[in-house]
Amino acid sequence: MAPPCRLCGAPLVHTFADLGKSPLANSYLPPEQLGAMEPFYPLRALVCEACFLVQLEELQTPEAIFSDYAYFSSYSSSWVEHARRLADGLVERFGLEDDALVVELASNDGYLLRHFAARGVEVLGVEPAANVAEAARDQGVPTRVEFFGLDASRALRDERPADLILGLNVLAHVPDLHDFVAGIKELLADRGVVVVEFPHLLRLIEELQFDTIYHEHFSYFSLLTAMRVFSDHGLEVFDVEELPTHGGSLRLYARHAERHLEPVSERVGELQRREQAAGLSRLSPYLTFADAVGREKRDILSFLIDLRERGLHIAGYGAPAKGNTLLNFCGIGRDFIDYTVDRNPGKQGRHLPGSEIPIRSPEDLRRTRPDVVLVLPWNLAGEVLEEHAYVREWGGRFAARTPRMALLP
Repeated sequence: MAPPCRLCGAPLVHTFADLGKSPLANSYLPPEQLGAMEPFYPLRALVCEACFLVQLEELQTPEAIFSDYAYFSSYSSSWVEHARRLADGLVERFGLEDDALVVELASNDGYLLRHFAARGVEVLGVEPAANVAEAARDQGVPTRVEFFGLDASRALRDERPADLILGLNVLAHVPDLHDFVAGIKELLADRGVVVVEFPHLLRLIEELQFDTIYHEHFSYFSLLTAMRVFSDHGLEVFDVEELPTHGGSLRLYARHAERHLEPVSERVGELQRREQAAGLSRLSPYLTFADAVGREKRDILSFLIDLRERGLHIAGYGAPAKGNTLLNFCGIGRDFIDYTVDRNPGKQGRHLPGSEIPIRSPEDLRRTRPDVVLVLPWNLAGEVLEEHAYVREWGGRFAARTPRMALLP
């Protein structure tokens, strides 16, 4: 029996991309677990023919995925700078003062809220991963450890409604969309604003960003589907911005639909028309994606085989979830990549799930001098190349998907 769409309930009978079976993308292996059985789960994205939401089935609970989390936002300097600019811009645009309350959902290690706090605005984080929340509290950011939804929002609103609710790269991680967005509606003050960011499905399709599909991402949104989610719960999207982050993201601004505090931006209608022109309200573009991904897999393997046939040694940079999708889908292990490096000390000394590639400190690049450094978080390639330009001192090169896999100039 076909599973139901998590947005509209229609049966899901069409495959968007079948990436085989893969371990959970952030289930990094300690050395003592090498060679032991790992749990692998189907990694298959489906598309709803009624509302066109691209989605995974819920094969693991959010508690299993997020309760002890390996991702810390502050390890990316470019992402912290993105957060600072966002905070400053929102304070100015909406006139937030010290009597306002800003709540961030999935607030991670306080990377964003600390910038509001520095401006004297009251903040509160809601974060399901206790280890990450502890890091936020260490930075002076008040954080509650819980999964957000309607029940949690009612308890929060009993204390105080939120003037600004933020959700950066969290909407895709939510299996129960309606409970989550209903919670936002409940918590939002009468004149409050919601700001969410998420990777843009249109860019995912156009640039074959199949490696942004992994078990933590339950849903993949166009503007059209995101607007439907919010509209179903009495929230109106009144502005949208297109961002370069995560390979191309959208930033949506929403408010209570019954509150017409400012006109809807022309950017909303313009992007809706572009998505419709690209076919996102028809089934056919979704059904051709799988074949294109298969060709991309063969091209990636050909690229790496060529490097190895030339006797070149390859190291990875980063241990991101998207990298684990790529490596496991393409069957890439230590026969191609000697090791990878990551700034997060919590990942160092462990191994990537599935491929078992060891994760080391970035200092190992200087010590071993690889011929090629493969940047797995390709969305951060500019940052990586700038911070590790010394690789070129011994003739080393960088490679990344930009959007096709290639050596970088």
